[in-house]
Amino acid sequence: MNIVLKMFLSMSFSGSLFILLLLAGKRFLKDKISRQWQYYIWLIVVVRLLLPFGPETNLMGKAYQSIDQTITHSVSPPQQQSPSGDSNAFNAPVSGMEHGNQNTVNPKDDSISYRPVEDILSLFSSHVWLIWLMVALILLVQKITAYHSFIRYVKAGLQPVSNVEQLDRLSVIAEQTGRKRPVELCVNPLVSSPLLIGFFRPCIVLPSADIPEKDFQYIVLHELTHYKRRDMFYKWLVQITVCLHWFNPLVYLMRREITKACEFSCDEAVLSKMGYDNAQDYGETLLDAMAAVGKYKESLAAVTLSENKQLLKERLGAIMNLKRKSKTTLFATSVLTLCIILGAVFVGVYPAAAADQPSNEPAVSGLNENAISPSQKENGSHNEVFSSQAEQYYEDDNLPLFEIAFSRLDEKAQGKWLDKIYADDRIRFWKTAVNMLDVDCALIQQYAEKIYDDGSISYFSTLTSRMSEETLEEWLDIATDDEKFNFQSILSNTLGQGNKFDTLSETQKAEYQAVGITVDGNNHYYQGQLVNIFLDMHRLAVNPAGTVNIRITRSEDGKISDVAYMTDTEVTELLGNMEEPNDLYDAEMEELLNDMNDFDNK
Repeated sequence: MNIVLKMFLSMSFSGSLFILLLLAGKRFLKDKISRQWQYYIWLIVVVRLLLPFGPETNLMGKAYQSIDQTITHSVSPPQQQSPSGDSNAFNAPVSGMEHGNQNTVNPKDDSISYRPVEDILSLFSSHVWLIWLMVALILLVQKITAYHSFIRYVKAGLQPVSNVEQLDRLSVIAEQTGRKRPVELCVNPLVSSPLLIGFFRPCIVLPSADIPEKDFQYIVLHELTHYKRRDMFYKWLVQITVCLHWFNPLVYLMRREITKACEFSCDEAVLSKMGYDNAQDYGETLLDAMAAVGKYKESLAAVTLSENKQLLKERLGAIMNLKRKSKTTLFATSVLTLCIILGAVFVGVYPAAAADQPSNEPAVSGLNENAISPSQKENGSHNEVFSSQAEQYYEDDNLPLFEIAFSRLDEKAQGKWLDKIYADDRIRFWKTAVNMLDVDCALIQQYAEKIYDDGSISYFSTLTSRMSEETLEEWLDIATDDEKFNFQSILSNTLGQGNKFDTLSETQKAEYQAVGITVDGNNHYYQGQLVNIFLDMHRLAVNPAGTVNIRITRSEDGKISDVAYMTDTEVTELLGNMEEPNDLYDAEMEELLNDMNDFDNK
């Protein structure tokens, strides 16, 4: 899974813990702790949801590390199946054995049928972050569009207030709140409640210019308090958070609670300035504002005087109960704030634990290069650590983790493992280990000579993928001089020269026809049956559609002396237990190795 998506999932989960914590604490603390504290404490949760901060060791990092390790151990490749007694089992092309075909002959194995589904799931998980980001962008664009539409319609019906007395009172209240720049005052009879628009040039919009002086003072003070506290920026920060974490239902509860807390805290701020004895007059102002309901309802990020009747009922109850908090309460809230901040930090996020690992590498204990001290690297004991890991994953048949451990070993240790894998005849591990080696390195040349002498075509074919063109041509010359046609076919096909071994002369066709073999292009027929594997000292071809396996024996003078069906043992010795390459898996592992190399270089 993409590292960015993992990061956001961990941020969303850790943020959810604090959302639940604050929602649970609200029932016990809402009348005991300052409403302004209850409003601003949500900022810690919002920051937790938006910023990937945290110590190197944290709760989320440990949780994701355990999950990654569990998933990685549970998705190990299936054990390679041995060939069945059916001579038709080999129905896949041989790597490098036929014109234009570089695939590998395999026994029929139903266990490999899972791979297309696994590849699709892997591809989906690699790109699911695009779906997440696309939905987030769509939601954000919708919210911005709705807000601009609301502001446009409000401004279209605005009428500036020309009453000098109201403008003077507005100036006096603005100075009392510390607002030095001018504040516009307008009327729009269609708005549902007095509201404030403008992020940098504030404009108070009233449903009517005919407002009693007492109500006017409370309304203006309320809206200017919103502006002074930058509540519009706070609301938009919450909207962005909701868009990014659209998949988390708890962020919608958080948004609702912040909207309510915004008005409660603003009421508290107004009364703390005007005096708690004015609570009844302020409540009556809210009721009067609610009675003047227009057509335009408030926007999602607007700051209004009164939003709805249910919230107004709660606000009136809270206003009547407002009183100055004691020093003990202030101290308790300070301690509680510190605890929440420390909790948000130490819960952490995924990258804090994964920063030392490439994005595609499993977070497995023992495979982290940083876990090895410099002294261990100098005396080579780190090879023992990774060899031990490789031994464990080799015994568990866990190919992906074995690949990671093998890639961390030095050349000498890798050579020992190649000896063991070759002796155990585990072609899947052999192929994986060879893919970790550098092109034309000493180990490639060493094992090419050994395997060529042993006549193991399948293992030699794997080595050709790590040979340069010059080395392939040298080996082709050797195989040609030794008249080892099987190796010639592999090498020439790798070099793209397979055609020159596929053309038969009329004399050769006649020779084959004399013993009951008919050649039609790349198809061979024996006694009317299409041949699957056709082996001659001068020719080797494979046709997956064939039903029989044929071997030609020649006398010392080169003439055909016998035509016989190949046994299962002969087929296995010739071709080995090679499996189909998984292109998607190879690409992912190549990317993983590149990430690991980049990390080591740092």
